[in-house]
Amino acid sequence: MAIALSGFGGEPGDRVTFDGGAAGPVPLRSAAEGVTADSGRLLPAAGAVSSGNCPPAAQEAAEGAAAGPGGSCCGEERCAAETAAQVNSRLLRKSISQLEPESEHVMAYFFATLFLRNPELRPIFPLAMDTPRRRLFGALTRYVWSCDHPESLARWLSELARDHRKYGVTEAHYRPFCDALLTTIEAFSGRAWTPEMKTAWEGALSYIATIMTDAAHGAQEEPAWSLAEVTGHDPRRPDLAVLRIRPDAAEALSYRPGQHISIQVPRWPRVWREYSIANAPRPDGLLRLHVRAVPGGRVSTALVHQTRIGDTVLIGRARGDMTADAVTSPVVVCVAGGTGLAPVRAILEALASPGRPPPRPSIRLLVGARREEDLYDLPGLQQLTRAWPFLEVIPVVSDDPRYPGSRGTLPEVTPRYLPPGTGDVIISGPPAMVTATAEVVAARAPGARIHFDPPGPLLADQPRGSGPPPT
Repeated sequence: MAIALSGFGGEPGDRVTFDGGAAGPVPLRSAAEGVTADSGRLLPAAGAVSSGNCPPAAQEAAEGAAAGPGGSCCGEERCAAETAAQVNSRLLRKSISQLEPESEHVMAYFFATLFLRNPELRPIFPLAMDTPRRRLFGALTRYVWSCDHPESLARWLSELARDHRKYGVTEAHYRPFCDALLTTIEAFSGRAWTPEMKTAWEGALSYIATIMTDAAHGAQEEPAWSLAEVTGHDPRRPDLAVLRIRPDAAEALSYRPGQHISIQVPRWPRVWREYSIANAPRPDGLLRLHVRAVPGGRVSTALVHQTRIGDTVLIGRARGDMTADAVTSPVVVCVAGGTGLAPVRAILEALASPGRPPPRPSIRLLVGARREEDLYDLPGLQQLTRAWPFLEVIPVVSDDPRYPGSRGTLPEVTPRYLPPGTGDVIISGPPAMVTATAEVVAARAPGARIHFDPPGPLLADQPRGSGPPPT
């Protein structure tokens, strides 16, 4: 199962992606939920990491300890190194599971420690710290549960470092940041803070600091953010609008179809939210965003209700791995709920592009909403079906028994519409829908590659079992 994971959205419509790629299985949810993804199947979470797949820093340390006088590690020595890596991984997962019930207090303590030791860092963060606290613990959780996949982990950490430059973060900030984290974890670990646990966390945080410092240093010549002008604002529902924005021509945005960007509005400085780009790259550089206003959501409310044509916003660099170039099979199914349609729209445009090598895939799109009037982009999708005979659009409505078309939730309906030979399935939308749909698709089409926005602890701004919090 292919999965994309990059970034932490704070409002519905924000983009959160997770990409295990070729690195192997990655957890979809926490250990307590016991689900991992691998080759299109959902498997019980393993108790130990795969051999030799710890982060490079930890693995090198373990191998160095086990190596003989010649500096090599083989046979029994390699087994010892792999065992050490597995022990470190288990210790980290045990530790983060113990910290999770107190995550709010843990993060409050961490930021207090960080700002006390480094008061110059306080202006980097917004006045309200609830979102940074949730995001940081979500990121730390993701690191711990992905530390046995070094390639995708290093790619994600590098992306974070390059993206965080828009906050004013530089390579000099990562060491004090990790030092404060180590102090915090020790303070909340109690008797679990053994020498072995300390060694595991020191290795993990050293690895994080090294990767992010190198990435931030290597991106010094790139712009941390760009200006963009709002050129279109199309209200589709009372709480939803489709925006068109044009990045500054001198800093044209480079992105792949399906990726997301972060947005800052003038009304809320230092508050960034991520939204998927709803179109493939165009010669004129225009970007479309599908934005739903969340009650209490600062950025989403500003974009839907307070933004006008001619306004200027700031945009960060594009990120994410759930992209059109990951789709390679001739039979593709897309499942989109709500504004999760945005990245799917971009991927569809790319798959239909005349410049894409033939053959063109057969594509079936299931687009879901609670009521028929919530299918905000249905006229545009129906227009695409007339232009693209290889595209079939199936609207699905869950809460209106009078709807004449397909009724039910997307997880209920999707298995009925998986054609034989389905090779790629793209799922985008609310976390609960994504999880349930991925599970039924994996059971019904075990050979398919499944690309989706992840739920669980990685969605740091949306607690499990509840609606989206105010941001």
